Amino acid sequence: MIKYKYQQNKSYFAQVPGMMETLCEEELNELGARNTKVTYRGVSFEADQDALYRINYTSRLLSRVLAPLKTFLCYNGTDLKKIASKIKWEEFFSVNQTFSITASVSKSQINNSLYASQCLKDGIVDYFREISGGKRPDVNTINPDVRFNLHIEKDSAVLSLDTSGESLHKRGYRLLAGEAPMQETLAAAIIRISKWNGEKPLWDCMCGSGTIISEALMHYCKIPAQKLRTNFGFFYLPDFDKNIWNTVKSECDGQIRELPEGIISGSDKSQKTLDIAKDNLSRLPFSNAVKLSCHPFQHVKNFENGVLITNPPYGIRLGELKEVQQLYKELGDFLKNNCNGTTAFIYTGDPNLRKSIGLKTSKRVPLVNGKLEGVLVQIDSYEGSKKQKYSSTNK
Repeated sequence: MIKYKYQQNKSYFAQVPGMMETLCEEELNELGARNTKVTYRGVSFEADQDALYRINYTSRLLSRVLAPLKTFLCYNGTDLKKIASKIKWEEFFSVNQTFSITASVSKSQINNSLYASQCLKDGIVDYFREISGGKRPDVNTINPDVRFNLHIEKDSAVLSLDTSGESLHKRGYRLLAGEAPMQETLAAAIIRISKWNGEKPLWDCMCGSGTIISEALMHYCKIPAQKLRTNFGFFYLPDFDKNIWNTVKSECDGQIRELPEGIISGSDKSQKTLDIAKDNLSRLPFSNAVKLSCHPFQHVKNFENGVLITNPPYGIRLGELKEVQQLYKELGDFLKNNCNGTTAFIYTGDPNLRKSIGLKTSKRVPLVNGKLEGVLVQIDSYEGSKKQKYSSTNK
């Protein structure tokens, strides 16, 4: 018997990082999604159970995958409590488990997301009190057993179960981060855009806490992005099939391969930061094959015929701009003089800083890191007539 909207046509909605909608659609199609459709900060799609589990387990780019339960008109808090009374919540979780609700509202009579989530929460609690003799489940906003999502736009509401659980950008290897850390999904997107496949060595010359090199390791070794995760939201769907999940997990884990020595390296001028990177990497298989060195990139004699991917400081603090501009200029000089045959991918949270590199870019891709609307630039270094030249216009 079909009870919930996602079961009608096996439809789901993926929340995605800003400016990554097209990349995420491509990845979804690769992982078995059907009838994908890009929207703002999201991609709707259809998938069978095995594809849904595979997407959650292996996607490197998505933030969350929602399974719509009900769609309904919603004008006020009473409507939310009414819909809550009609759903058999015990099919998703028990009174002894915890839950949370994330709500968003837009152009609706309910114009406060906290109020919307509170009304739905009260409705769920009242339902459990009625069926369990006064007992009620607790709300846990940090680490709940099951998460629900409520989106209201123009008085039309969609209530969903979050099949991912914790946000998918959290891989589990990064317990510590340096200043202005790059999100894992962004690092994975940059590696995807670079088309790096291990044929050339990859170096992050300002590796910080190691997010780029960690994602490069997982990419090359085909380690599922959520290999370290033990709990998913789809476990709480009423039609969850453990046998299908075990099969999908075994198939994905069976593709993991070792990392050869010498193809991934990272360096940073701060030993303290490198220690964080080493600690983060240590949670991943084959991390011993990643070479870490403590020195500024300016001390490296050359890095030829490779792929350089890095995320230099942005100079967020007041008074740092000139210092950071000089760093970018020195990086440009290094690429020009010491990186013959190398392709560089440089991400900056301040698009204006790309001009300080002083080299022509062959590609520019706008990408968001948290709240920063940054840009990824590609710079190709060649010998002789093709070798990069300074460009005052940076066109």
